[in-house]
Amino acid sequence: MALKYTSKINKIRTFALSLVFIGIVIMYLGLYFKASFTVMTIFMLVGFLATLSSAAVYIWIGMLSTKAVQVECPNCHKVTKVLGRVDACMFCKQPLTMDPSLEGIEFDEKYNQKKQPKEEG
Repeated sequence: MALKYTSKINKIRTFALSLVFIGIVIMYLGLYFKASFTVMTIFMLVGFLATLSSAAVYIWIGMLSTKAVQVECPNCHKVTKVLGRVDACMFCKQPLTMDPSLEGIEFDEKYNQKKQPKEEG
């Protein structure tokens, strides 16, 4: 079974986009409570905060993206960005690593964690 990996930058951008739609849906649900001004206002504020937090996430990933290392993917030969020790190509989903000690090892996103679990043996 071939697993498809996604780059961390694309995951965070997808999360930010989903926050926009979630916020709009929450605000739209608030229109069903026109009879109760308080409930409608709460829905509108929560939806607005979700949409606003999306903008904050987009700003954060934009700043993080400027620090990412740009490499040429060995599979599709396009320039992509790598965050952390392991990541995936933004275009072809090829697993990539910047750590020479991880070359040839099965791709696992756990390699980006600060503390590596100790292997039993």
